[in-house]
Amino acid sequence: MRGSQTRRQMIQRMLFGSMAIGGYFPMLSASPYTGTFSSTGKTKETVFQKVGGVTRYVAEWLIKTNFDSISSDVIELGKKSILDGFGLALSGSVADTGKLTQRYLSSLNFSGGDATVIGTPLRVPSRFASFANGVAIHADDYDDTQLAVAKDRVYGLLTHPTAPVLPPILAIAEAEKRSGRDLILAYHVGVEVECKIAEAISPRHYEEGFHSTGTCGVFGSAAAVAKMKGFNVVEAVRCLGIAASEASGLRENFGTMTKPFHAGHAAEGGVLAADLTSLGWTAAEDILEAPRGFFRAAGGGFDPDAILNKLGNPWTFASPGISIKPFPSGSLTHPGMTEMLRLIEVNNIKPDNVESVNVGTNRNMPNALIHHHPKDGLQAKFSMEFVMASLLLYRKAGLNEFTDEVVKRPDVLSMIERIRFGVHPEAEQAGYNKMTTIIEIRLKDGKTISGRADFGKGSPANPMSFDEVAEKVRDCALFAKWPSQKTSELIARVRRLEDLKDVRQLTMLCG
Repeated sequence: MRGSQTRRQMIQRMLFGSMAIGGYFPMLSASPYTGTFSSTGKTKETVFQKVGGVTRYVAEWLIKTNFDSISSDVIELGKKSILDGFGLALSGSVADTGKLTQRYLSSLNFSGGDATVIGTPLRVPSRFASFANGVAIHADDYDDTQLAVAKDRVYGLLTHPTAPVLPPILAIAEAEKRSGRDLILAYHVGVEVECKIAEAISPRHYEEGFHSTGTCGVFGSAAAVAKMKGFNVVEAVRCLGIAASEASGLRENFGTMTKPFHAGHAAEGGVLAADLTSLGWTAAEDILEAPRGFFRAAGGGFDPDAILNKLGNPWTFASPGISIKPFPSGSLTHPGMTEMLRLIEVNNIKPDNVESVNVGTNRNMPNALIHHHPKDGLQAKFSMEFVMASLLLYRKAGLNEFTDEVVKRPDVLSMIERIRFGVHPEAEQAGYNKMTTIIEIRLKDGKTISGRADFGKGSPANPMSFDEVAEKVRDCALFAKWPSQKTSELIARVRRLEDLKDVRQLTMLCG
C-alpha cells in the first residue's frame, strides 16, 4: 500500500491518519498552525505586535561590532564551519548542480572577474562566484545547521548558516585583498544576523513551506557584505531592505537541484543588495518589523525577544550552537544514523541476518523525510529508509553512496523493503525541538537490538573536533579529485585564519 500512495496522500496520512507510514507506529493527531505568533513563543489568536526599531537595531549592531567583540572560543567554532564550507564547495563543484552552474557562468562570457569559483579555473564577478559557491556548499546537503533556542521550533533546527554567508564575503575579500581577520569578522556578523532572524520569525514560516536557509540566509549575506564594505547605518538598513525583497525558497523543492539554488541565491542576493546600496538604491527602513515587512508577510509575526538585544548576546555559535554534519543527508537522519552505525559496529550486524528494522521519530520528522522509495541520490538525502539501508549494507553513507547508481542497486532496494519508518510515542513525548530517533532491529536468528539517540555526531552535544572536520574536508576534496597537497595547505591556513594577511592565500588553493 505504501508504494501506491501519492506524495500528497502520504503527507495527509502522516498528519491526520491513524497509523504512520507502513502501519508501524501509531500516529498521533496533528493540528495545523493557526493564529499569530506572540512574544511568549506560543500560538494564539492576537493582533500583530507593533514593535519598532528592529531593522535599525540590526544595522547598528553590525556596524559597531568589531573583531575584539568575538570571543576566542566563538572564533574557533567559526573556523571549523569555514573549513567545512571550503571542503563542501570542492565536493559540490563536481555535483550535477555544480556542473550546470559552471556551464551557465561560462555562457555569460565574462571578460574577467576577481573571484574564484571553488574547484574550477573560473574567475567571475563576486556576485556570480557567490552564487556558484553557495550552490556548491549546499549541493550535497552536507553543510552545517543552526540549532534553535525556542522549544516550539520544528526539529529544533533553523538554517544552514554558512552556505549563504561564506561565499559572498570570500568573493569580496579575494577581490579586495582583505585579511583573514576581516573575513572572520564579516562571517560571524552575517551568521549571527541570519540565525537571530531565523530564531525570531514565527515557526509558521518553516511549517507552511518556506526554506529558511534561502529566506533568512539572504539577510546574513547582506549583513556580512555590509560589514565587509564598511557601510554606515543608513546604508546597512537599505541593504537589508533590498535583501528582504530577494528572500525566497520553498520546501517543496527539497530533494531537487533547486534546494541548493536557495543557498546560492541567498549568497548572491547579499552582494546584489550591497551593490545597489552603493549606487544609492533605496528601500524601506523597517523591513523586518513593518506590518507589510518580512516577519509579518513571511511568517505572520515574530518574537521580538528573540532578536532585540540578542545579537552576539550570546553568539549563536556559543549557544545553542551550530552542528557540523558527519553525513551528506538531511540533518533529521543524523541521530538515527549515528545510533544505527554504533549498533552495527557493537553487535557486528550482518545485512543478510536482518529480518526487519523499525525506525520511529516524532510526527514532524516524516514531513521532511518524504522519500520512502527514493529514485535518485538527491531524494535519498531525505529518505530515512535509504540511509539506514546504506549503513546496514556498507557500514557507511558518504558522498559515494548518495548517487543514482547506488540508490537503484538491488541490494539497496531489497533492504529498504525491510525498513519501516513512522512515529514512535517515546520520540513524540521527547518533544519537537529534538530529533529523537528510536531504532529496533530484528534479526533472523530471533534476536532484537534496540537503541535511541536524541542528537547526532557533529551536534554541540557531540561535537566534531577541528581535526575531525579536516578529515571530512579531505574526503570531500578526494571526491572532487582535488590535489591532496593543496587540501592539506588549505586546512593549515584556515587553522590560523586570523593570521592571514591576504585571503587570496586561501583562494589560490581552491581554483
